[in-house]
Amino acid sequence: MSWTVPFADVALRLLAAAIAGMILGVDRKLAGKPAGMRTLGLVSLGAAVVAIATIEFADMERHPDALSRVIQGIIQGVLTGVGFIGAGVILQRERRGDVEGLTTAATIWVAAAMGIACALAAWWVVAVGLIASIVLLLALTPLDAWLFKLGNGDSDKS
Repeated sequence: MSWTVPFADVALRLLAAAIAGMILGVDRKLAGKPAGMRTLGLVSLGAAVVAIATIEFADMERHPDALSRVIQGIIQGVLTGVGFIGAGVILQRERRGDVEGLTTAATIWVAAAMGIACALAAWWVVAVGLIASIVLLLALTPLDAWLFKLGNGDSDKS
């Protein structure tokens, strides 16, 4: 069997996926959330492994549209499954009515998407996605807290 993606490229994509997930996990770890660097690194790596395996075993010669259909199914399955992982970190405090964990759940989902983008070697997508994620997670936290105090309403405490 001939490999579609060279070994060095596979290693680079998997390593990039793990690192991208870990970068996203730094904010969650600093915020004391249950899903930190290792969890998000593994989610991203797992999504990349599934996507690369799909690329490797798609029969492009006989069924050129097979890769597109398989990746579509894998992405849907991975992101749905990751949604269940994210749901596990969402808590609702009945006494106060607060909901916690939404940002962590969303970050888990983004980590899976980053893994898929790394697997597909969509490097610009990975770079812009990581930058946008870090801005949302780190730079907008003070703004969110300020808006919460200003409106004395709900804040994203996740």
